[in-house]
Amino acid sequence: MKKYRFPIIIEHDEDGYYAYVPTLQGCYTQGDTYEEAMKNIREAIRGHIADRLASGEKISTGGDISFTQLDIAV
Repeated sequence: MKKYRFPIIIEHDEDGYYAYVPTLQGCYTQGDTYEEAMKNIREAIRGHIADRLASGEKISTGGDISFTQLDIAV
């Protein structure tokens, strides 16, 4: 069994948690709690990888991802 490592972004708002994998286009999910979003994104990644492998597609974990914040005055 091959292991992959992916960056995951989890955002929180009034409706719960939204999780996605920037290096796997279309791989996203949500949950009412952080823990639920983490569980769901693990399942989404597994399914996403399985579908790509079944289609003969390459699995790319991508390069480095930088995350920062900007202060913008308007």
